Amino acid sequence: MPIKSADLTTSSVTDTTRHVVQEFLAARMAGDVERLVALFADDVDWLLAENPAVPWIRPRSTGAECAAQFTELAEHTVAEDARASVDTFLVDGTDAVLMGYLSGTVRATGKSFEGPFALRLTVQEGRITRHHLYENSVSIAEACIPS
Repeated sequence: MPIKSADLTTSSVTDTTRHVVQEFLAARMAGDVERLVALFADDVDWLLAENPAVPWIRPRSTGAECAAQFTELAEHTVAEDARASVDTFLVDGTDAVLMGYLSGTVRATGKSFEGPFALRLTVQEGRITRHHLYENSVSIAEACIPS
């Protein structure tokens, strides 16, 4: 079957999305906030269920605010206990979905949290324009509340 130019364009967009998401994961693992700021668009559709008990979970809309979430998370959790695994990485055009499992410990309380997550990212013109994270917010909130 011959390849159509539309197929090449879709493939190129998918490749770009995959590359940007891989860069995002590498920057995230390295704690490279400058690189994260560069990877996020100026305006980002950020979705993470608000949770007043969790200091690093709040509304965000700019690339700098989105990148700052990772710094805030590091300030409030024990780095040695942080774990995240990705067992699914799907890319279709400008959209990517990662699914896996995360766990950690809140520094202030010493309590642990864990659970599955799904992250939907959209990449346009080489930058992340959508970051929607679905996680076990109940477990995280409970870990933030002192005994």
